[in-house]
Amino acid sequence: MLTLHRATRLLAAPADPTAPPIDDGAVVVQGDRIAGLGPYRDLAAAFPSARTREWTGLLTPGLRNPYGHWLLECAYHPDPREELGVEPLYGPGLEQLGRLDEARWGGSARRGLQRMLGHGVTAVAGPFERAPVRTAVARSGLLALPGDGTRGPLDPLAPRTGLTLAEAAHGSLTTGGRADLAVLELDAEGTPTGGCLATVLAGRMLYRS
Repeated sequence: MLTLHRATRLLAAPADPTAPPIDDGAVVVQGDRIAGLGPYRDLAAAFPSARTREWTGLLTPGLRNPYGHWLLECAYHPDPREELGVEPLYGPGLEQLGRLDEARWGGSARRGLQRMLGHGVTAVAGPFERAPVRTAVARSGLLALPGDGTRGPLDPLAPRTGLTLAEAAHGSLTTGGRADLAVLELDAEGTPTGGCLATVLAGRMLYRS
């Protein structure tokens, strides 16, 4: 099935200053790959049978979270049934939980990865040393990348990270490449706010606000 994602603006290569954004841009996804990208008008004519999804935001490559090791192996993501809130627990908060077995670490990692998807993340940096965490990452479909264990938030574009979109985006969108996309909210001036409208991982929409 072909899906055409149309957005207010398309930025296929955030790190490339010679690749300007395209207003009313689109990406066509077939399976787990990008079948085409460019102005919406051109793609709608080239792929008339594609199902269209329209977004009021910035369509860009999925984001890379460089803090994956700390978030998944050093912090605990509570289950809503535990009534411990939704923020990762670490330090004294983690110590209060006592010794966590592999099943709880695995559940925590799955919830953490799901929450990352809600921030447009499609790639996450390790290393992942706990077996249940490695399994959760592998099954999630998020790309596992090398990392240094730096501590940081679930949202790689949170103000305190200091990362720009050019730094946080994982690569570029290219025809034939894997369809890992994020749709980010734009403010009145057309600047990404960090809010995420949708996340597409290997062609599958796994988050929608």
